[in-house]
Amino acid sequence: MLLVLGYSNVNAQDENNPWQITLGINAVDAYPSGDGAPFSETIFSKFVDVDNWNVLPSLSTISVSKYVGDGFSFGLAGSLNKIENWGEDANGDAISVGDLSYYGIDGTVKYNFLPGKTIDPYLGIGGGYTWVDEVGAGTLNGTLGLNIWFSDNIGFTLQSAYKHAFEDYLQTHFQHTAGISIKFGGTDTDGDGIYDKDDACPDVAGLAAFNGCPDSDGDGIEDSKDDCPNEAGLAEMNGCPDSDGDGVADKDDNCPTVAGLKALAGCPDADGDGVTDADDACVNTAGPAANKGCPWPDTDGDGVLDKDDKCPDVKGTVANNGCPEVTEEIQKTLNEYAKTILFDTGKSTIKAQSEEVLGDIIGILKEYPTAKFTVEGHTDSVGSEKLNQRLSDSRANSVKEYLINNGIDAFRLSALGYGESKPIDSNKTRAGRANNRRVEINLAK
Repeated sequence: MLLVLGYSNVNAQDENNPWQITLGINAVDAYPSGDGAPFSETIFSKFVDVDNWNVLPSLSTISVSKYVGDGFSFGLAGSLNKIENWGEDANGDAISVGDLSYYGIDGTVKYNFLPGKTIDPYLGIGGGYTWVDEVGAGTLNGTLGLNIWFSDNIGFTLQSAYKHAFEDYLQTHFQHTAGISIKFGGTDTDGDGIYDKDDACPDVAGLAAFNGCPDSDGDGIEDSKDDCPNEAGLAEMNGCPDSDGDGVADKDDNCPTVAGLKALAGCPDADGDGVTDADDACVNTAGPAANKGCPWPDTDGDGVLDKDDKCPDVKGTVANNGCPEVTEEIQKTLNEYAKTILFDTGKSTIKAQSEEVLGDIIGILKEYPTAKFTVEGHTDSVGSEKLNQRLSDSRANSVKEYLINNGIDAFRLSALGYGESKPIDSNKTRAGRANNRRVEINLAK
């Protein structure tokens, strides 16, 4: 029965189970106490001679004690017996005294040498009162005992007490007891077999390995230290799983079923360009993230990548950010066309026959979409200087507005009149004055 009650768990927990009750039998023996003299030659003589023992073959002793800490406990015991033999005669034969009743009540302070261990010896001292045939006397008791614990709660106790009587009519004697001991009184709120005193999680059922704290997913990591307490995982992942084995826990892995890189939250990058395969439009060719993982193209083949090319569809130069540069030859052509723009006499109105040349100018300007130009107006010296200045401003702005209205961005053009201040020929001849009346379109510096 004792084996069934828990032989596998052999540590008595006095701190957790402070109460102990012992039920058993007792044997009373008067002979080895010294024939009335405490230190006579018969002291402990025939200590284990059971022929002199008086044993009541039934439940005859009960004790209750409470552990108070540091190995000490205090208890009370009650016992009864039937005395048939009381010492020996000169021939060494037991002295029969008939059938006397024996009652005892004793209090003892005990010190356990190995509390909490399977083998738990103890010493005790105390006192009590004993009646033999209804005649009682006080006693001073010394106790030596041994607990053998089969589980946290069940054990076997052997004890021998020396009871020194203070009255002559009660002989000093020994009382031996043997019985079953039961520990109780410990609190285990969560019912996990670990008492609250030692339970780090007293309100939640757990495991002894974790001081009573739970491991819900059974991965060997207690819940309080487990980042994924409901999903079995790895110690190096703080209890979280890593399904693809890439060193990134599934909870942090954007691609939990495919091995990837920590830097990319567990997703793969086949071409090593820092763009995950799922977002990479060119999975096997490295390219920048700004271009979805593909290399930047150079559509016009001018050596300037489209991302840096201000004219990606028109071949240009590196120095001009991928746009074509206006050469001296182009500049000369523009002004040859501009010189032929005709206006009504004394006015800024452009004559209809100039539309063709203006179309040619517009075509050239569109070939250089980032270049900026200044439309300059000039006159001859006929008339007042003030009038000529106003006329040149007006004609320059008239040409500028025409160009804007026909597809040239306004931010690329400015207009400026110089009047008669910059002649290119003599104003004394008809041909010279005709040359001086002109419009120029020059690259803005």
